[in-house]
Amino acid sequence: MELLALVFLIPAFPLLGFLTLLVIGRPLGEPLAGWLATAAMAGSFGATVLVYLGLRNEDAENRMFNQTLFEWIPAGDFSVDIGFLADPLSIAMCLFITGIGTLIHVYSVGYMHGDEHFSKFFLYLNLF
Repeated sequence: MELLALVFLIPAFPLLGFLTLLVIGRPLGEPLAGWLATAAMAGSFGATVLVYLGLRNEDAENRMFNQTLFEWIPAGDFSVDIGFLADPLSIAMCLFITGIGTLIHVYSVGYMHGDEHFSKFFLYLNLF
């Protein structure tokens, strides 16, 4: 269960990379801004792998983790919650997206070499 509680890190790493590049991206310059963005994406992939391993340790009927962050619309017996749901399908998609996204970041460090908006590109790439 401890590994499943790390599900919030999957979107947190790219968001942290975005915020860091927003503040200090231009002074970092090329290629450090790109490698920082790539590290943030790789951290997200690592968190996804840990959540996947946590799901594998659960029984087949209990392979689901729901983490509620807050209640958005409470109205009598009806409520809409904001949170994270980790099940085998969503984690498989996260593994695919974060893994390929990390490879795209690595490729883009070389592809964007010499571009005047290098840091801005990785700022938006982490946000995407």
